[in-house]
Amino acid sequence: MKKYIFYITVALPILGWAQTPKDTIITELNEVVVSTKVPKNYEKLPNQVEVITAKQIDFQNFQSTAEVLSDSGSLFVQKSQQGAGSPAIRGFEASRVLLLVDGVRMNNLIFRAGHLQNIVTVDESILDNVGIFYGPSSTLFGSDALGGTVAMTTKRAKFLSEVKNKFTGGVATRYSSSNEEKSVSFNLNFATSNFASFTSLAYNDFGDLKMGKRKNHNGDFFGERPFYVSTISGVDQLMVNDDKYVQKNSGYKQYNFMQKLAYKTNSGFEHGLNLQFSTSSNVPRYDRLTDPSSSTGLRNAEWYYGPQQRVLAIYSLTKNNAFLGSNMKANFAYQNAQESRHNRRFGNYNLQHREENVNMYSASLDLTKKFSKSELFYGFESYFETLKSSAYAKNVNTGVQTNLDTRYPNGDNNMMRNDFYVSYNHTISKNTFWNAGGRVGYTTLKSTIADDTFFPLPFNSISQGNLTYSGALGIVHNASNNVMLKANLSSGFRAPNIDDLAKVFESVPGTLIVPNEDLKPEKTVTADLGFVIKSDSKRFKLENTYFYTRLYDAIVTAPSTYNGLNTIIYDGSPSAVFANQNKGKAFITGLSTNVTIAVLDNLHFNAGFNYTLGRVVENGNQSPLDHISPYFGKIGFLYNQKSVNLEAYMLYNGKKALSDYSSSGEDNLAYAPATGMPAWETYNFKAGFTLIEGGTLFAGVENILDMQYRTFSSGINAPGRNIYAGLKYTF
Repeated sequence: MKKYIFYITVALPILGWAQTPKDTIITELNEVVVSTKVPKNYEKLPNQVEVITAKQIDFQNFQSTAEVLSDSGSLFVQKSQQGAGSPAIRGFEASRVLLLVDGVRMNNLIFRAGHLQNIVTVDESILDNVGIFYGPSSTLFGSDALGGTVAMTTKRAKFLSEVKNKFTGGVATRYSSSNEEKSVSFNLNFATSNFASFTSLAYNDFGDLKMGKRKNHNGDFFGERPFYVSTISGVDQLMVNDDKYVQKNSGYKQYNFMQKLAYKTNSGFEHGLNLQFSTSSNVPRYDRLTDPSSSTGLRNAEWYYGPQQRVLAIYSLTKNNAFLGSNMKANFAYQNAQESRHNRRFGNYNLQHREENVNMYSASLDLTKKFSKSELFYGFESYFETLKSSAYAKNVNTGVQTNLDTRYPNGDNNMMRNDFYVSYNHTISKNTFWNAGGRVGYTTLKSTIADDTFFPLPFNSISQGNLTYSGALGIVHNASNNVMLKANLSSGFRAPNIDDLAKVFESVPGTLIVPNEDLKPEKTVTADLGFVIKSDSKRFKLENTYFYTRLYDAIVTAPSTYNGLNTIIYDGSPSAVFANQNKGKAFITGLSTNVTIAVLDNLHFNAGFNYTLGRVVENGNQSPLDHISPYFGKIGFLYNQKSVNLEAYMLYNGKKALSDYSSSGEDNLAYAPATGMPAWETYNFKAGFTLIEGGTLFAGVENILDMQYRTFSSGINAPGRNIYAGLKYTF
């Protein structure tokens, strides 16, 4: 597979230069606003940035925002269950990748280092664009942006000057065969000259996910579901699955709502109100439902996340020339995130409930000032977060309720971040641009244990304060009309949060993570070197980026002791003691290659390849770093006409050898074949046809060959052959 990708990459420049010169711009995304902290023409930035536009999202018809990212071929996404999606950028995942919605952090004080599912709470149908910033972007966006940042921007409320009628909107429906998905979404925009309103509603019903039935030619059959647990008349029973390719108990439902209001005053101010609400049904934790047991067949009778609820409210105020000639945008935001875990063992009828309630309050001020040859971005951000952690157990047969240990300290938990940042972009000449920036801040954390009955610790409170800082320096040089060179040096940081410092958690069966109050922030330094080659006709474009990252004070989970013991009894079973620790140094290196060719005016060829290698360095020895995905990418053809859009493409993924798995457990070797995760590829076709003005019929087939496969570190098999279809109507 590697050889195949290499030959294609080498051959593409020849094909590109062979085209008949025409003034065709293959992909013009420069005016897409992915953040108010960077120039609109982000090609002037020395760091790697990719953008997924609303037009692309609309055509692709993804089931969730997780698929928006994974099917782009731009980054890797892990899944522990169907209702999940944990993006990984350059070997960093979860709390080391920053998620933004309309400029506000989703990352909170309990974002864990393992795998997350928060991104599915952002409805894909409301996205205007997704900006992917590769490498440390802490200077622009703050803590957690070690591997990169996923900046999701939702659709705006548009004024009458931007639309044809006072009322505009649309409705879309979709059905998918792989999980019997039934989805519908509706949006309505009301516009006057100075007032606008945008409303969006969406509902998704995902049934149990069907895996592929065809053997992967790179491996063997894996992950089939021969049995499942059902509770009949109050007794757990192991049931035979009628169809072993149906991943029983993996379905869930999703509900999303967004309301935006915008008002312009005669004095030049624009007021905005952005309200978002997302919730779901219970979401089964599928990987844990497949854990084997020698005595009962399956270890768990129930394991699910409660409704994944996200509330976001943003009041924004913008004005041009508001302060010292600077354009201003101020945000005042409130977020609430509720998540819960519910589980019980086979034959144990006490269902454990652990619930977390997070509140986030934030204020930010972003200022932009343009000069004749430069642009200055500067501002301030402040976040205050609180956590309430509670737990109880309830017998599913008798209803008797008992106390239970909480996931996090059961007292007061809070975290505060205050940062100042500045970023300066300067045009030295028409061919050379440079960028420099810095951020400095202070983060405080406090956590108290109100009741240590279940797990007495040698302390009852944890408090910490950290000075945080980062910087970036880069240059872009157009060596000719056809060649652009880029170099960038940047640093990043991630301040430890409650999840890092104060959690008692069984990561995998038999492994217990205990608190470590001596943790320090993680820090990275990354060097990027890149080049872009374009043909004069702009029908061919080749982009390459090479990076090397040094990770200092890396927080990794490693063997430890508790009260001098390396094994203790937890939840009734012996568990080896682990703790998050600053394990010194690690390095990550890799490359990204993207090629675009306009074969014809309406036919484009795209190919992408991503490779990452990561190692922990300790006492002169190297060992695999967790979250390092195998090489992956996307190759395809896209045909566009006024009334017809077609795409045929291949998604591919390399092998993750057994020797490349981390010993931390985060790579989920327990949910992989004994020899590691085999390579795979899927072939896909999508189509959209405009039937009448505003009316579009879309359909497609994903995983055409019905390949059975599982992505690296995931706990659920990917969908088998999926035939989908639907209608969209805009007015």
